[in-house]
Amino acid sequence: MTEKFHYDNKIVRNFAVATIIWGIVGMTVGLLVAMQLFKPALNMGSQYTTFGRIRPLHTNAVIFAFVGNAIFMGVYYSLQRLLKARMFSDVLSKIHFWGWQLIIVATAITLPLGLTTSHEYAEMEWPIDIAITLIWVVFGINMFGTIIKRREKHMYVAIWFYIATFVTVAVLHIVNSIELPISAFKSYYIYAGVQDALVQWWYGHNAVAFFLTTPYLGMMYYFLPKMANRPVYSYKLSILHFWSLIFIYIWAGPHHLLYTSLPSWVQSLSVVFSVMLIAPSWGGMINGLLTLRGAWDKVREDATLKFMVVGLTAYGMATFEGPMLALKQINAIAHYTDWIVAHVHVGALGWNGFLTFGILYWLIPRIYNTSLYSKKLASFHFWIGTLGIIFYAVPLYFAGFTQGLMWKEFTEDGMLRYPNFLETVLQIVPMYVLRAIGGALYLTGVIVMTYNLIKTVRSGKLVADEAAEAPALAKSYVPQGAEKKLHRTLERKPMLFLVVSLIVILIGGMVEMMPTFTIKSNIPTIATVKPYTPLELQGRDLYIREGCVSCHSQMVRPFRSETERYGEYSKAGEFVYDHPFLWGSKRTGPDLHREGGKYSNAWHYNHLLDPQTMSPGSIMPPYEWLVTQTLDTTTTRSKINAMRSLGVPYEEGYENYANADLDVQAKEIATDLEKNKVKVKSDKEIVAIVAYLQRLGMDIKAK
Repeated sequence: MTEKFHYDNKIVRNFAVATIIWGIVGMTVGLLVAMQLFKPALNMGSQYTTFGRIRPLHTNAVIFAFVGNAIFMGVYYSLQRLLKARMFSDVLSKIHFWGWQLIIVATAITLPLGLTTSHEYAEMEWPIDIAITLIWVVFGINMFGTIIKRREKHMYVAIWFYIATFVTVAVLHIVNSIELPISAFKSYYIYAGVQDALVQWWYGHNAVAFFLTTPYLGMMYYFLPKMANRPVYSYKLSILHFWSLIFIYIWAGPHHLLYTSLPSWVQSLSVVFSVMLIAPSWGGMINGLLTLRGAWDKVREDATLKFMVVGLTAYGMATFEGPMLALKQINAIAHYTDWIVAHVHVGALGWNGFLTFGILYWLIPRIYNTSLYSKKLASFHFWIGTLGIIFYAVPLYFAGFTQGLMWKEFTEDGMLRYPNFLETVLQIVPMYVLRAIGGALYLTGVIVMTYNLIKTVRSGKLVADEAAEAPALAKSYVPQGAEKKLHRTLERKPMLFLVVSLIVILIGGMVEMMPTFTIKSNIPTIATVKPYTPLELQGRDLYIREGCVSCHSQMVRPFRSETERYGEYSKAGEFVYDHPFLWGSKRTGPDLHREGGKYSNAWHYNHLLDPQTMSPGSIMPPYEWLVTQTLDTTTTRSKINAMRSLGVPYEEGYENYANADLDVQAKEIATDLEKNKVKVKSDKEIVAIVAYLQRLGMDIKAK
């Protein structure tokens, strides 16, 4: 018997609007960040708009606001139609939408204020992490409630990817967000050093895998056949693609930590799985592109399909380059350079951006029961967006190659040819200018799209409740075959599918992390490594607040070029009291792990106050407010207590006189500065951050 019901298009519209608004906001901030790399004065003299503070604002806005809202837009539209059912609860849909927007607003406020954990793609502090968890649960209940009440017996391939996305993101977020709060917006990760690095990049890499990739593959499997009016090329390939992808991807995270202090067996394991990853990744791309067989005439005429094709091609390029960058020989040159930034943005701008634009152009006219306002403007957007990607990525590839080779070049006499790190920075500034031009072109295309879609919306009327009908238990057609019957059982049992997916994605993480956490010999201790003094601990938190880790690494790798430039290579035992780790992922400035004792206190003071005075041509912004702002020592007691509870060996009761020790060390630094004709009060923030910089690398004695 046929049942009548209505699809909820209002929630789809809401997420679509949020996608567009946050896309413009996030990309505008990204353009400002890009321009600051060749003109630091564009921070406008404010501590709230420096590169270190707004760079994470840009990444989170693009990932969780732009892409996140686009995911929910695509899922809410396609899920209802694939299951032939309205979303489980309109109330949960609204809570999900407004809760997600409030999380974004909270992130946009707190990150410029310097309230950050410093974990890449997870900089939000603990109250926001809790809110993310709650809203994600709301989304999960709504999604699985809809699946359970479906009128379609079999779950289509897109839904497999949505399920894997939900369960894996939940696991990643919870494991990576285990923090010990010490105040309303300050916490310390329970992990330290090497263990923290492993957890973070297990999360960071798989956030790309299961937030920026798997939900988009699900949307590709739904929207591309709809746009081309053709069935998916291969059902069997989609099965192989899905299960191999979610199993292999989870192992690859440690390839972000090659040649670091991470145990070498974990590094090698990640390399093996990273190389294997190209097969399922390209399986998805091939399945998508071959779906368009016989429809290439339509592709030439339809800008929407052009976005999808270039998006899939960008996905193929990025997923070829990722395994290639995981090879140790290539990683030795590429890591910490702008090559990685180019690689990431080919995926973000091409794969995520272009698929989002194609879906918006296809979806908005349908839910408004009208036609796209201008196909010419859509075509203009496609070409200027493509040009923007080229202008963005190609200069950064050149910049990355230049950095990697200049850092490693020696003269015939065996000396570093470019011992001054600034020489490499000045060489690539023109590439940063071109990158900003590419970003501006890409953003222009988004603005043109926004105008086109506004005109489209005004020409129609939202079909808020779209009428539909379907039999209570409609059967979907699935090709016959013994190897497919087993999977058909899974497709009929969503909770079993959820459990199997969970088991598959847990295997890799458990194999890599459990030995590192439970076998003490994996992280050998060093007797001379001592906890930070209270002043150094406060200075470290200021370093985190200012986002210094965005530009400076603290990891000297065991290469001759690095030990010659920086000093003794970094040991795992040196980081046992680091909550969080600060190894960094990009060197816009030099590595700082052996910074202690290299320069005088006065040098650091002047360098922070005005980098150009000590390093002419530097693109580092000045930090004048550190000289005038008083260090908040009211938090010292709670910080010492928190660190002790995490295993840092501060003696019992030390919190009672920690500030007295802090004051003594601060006055020593202020006195030394005064001898060098620098007058500053000992209670200012700059004294604390100088103390921290002077401590770096001083715990081990090396030649």
